[in-house]
Amino acid sequence: MKARLDFRKASPQGENAMKALHMFVRDCGLDHSLLELVKLRASQINGCAHCIDMHTKELRADAESEQRLYLLSAWRESPFYSDRERAALAWAEAVTLVAESLVPDDVYDEARKQFSEAELVNLTLALVAINGANRLNIAFRTVPGSHQAGRRQAAE
Repeated sequence: MKARLDFRKASPQGENAMKALHMFVRDCGLDHSLLELVKLRASQINGCAHCIDMHTKELRADAESEQRLYLLSAWRESPFYSDRERAALAWAEAVTLVAESLVPDDVYDEARKQFSEAELVNLTLALVAINGANRLNIAFRTVPGSHQAGRRQAAE
């Protein structure tokens, strides 16, 4: 695969806007590993190889188990995720697939049992950020493989 263009260099102001959103999400108070799980799941749904590579590496650096990484796409059939993680993953899928799902009431109700209003808004902003990053990386064919855990890039 060959990159089409480097969107970060082509639009520095756009890069700064994305970076600001990602920095807010990073510092919003939600658990880093939870955020990485939902980012990875959204990236799996969207088929963003660059982001799948990045968030898998970040989770491994955080000592996430291989088993949980392998089973993430089948989290509903796996006993290895907490109720809070399940609610976040269901929310991530519904928000990522918003045109299909319209974010069902039962998914919202489960998420509200696990997250405060502010936490749910911040989780949703994390999904806005990762879905935006997925679209940029897919559209401009960002080549996966170069990310090193701990060295965060702006448009994840």
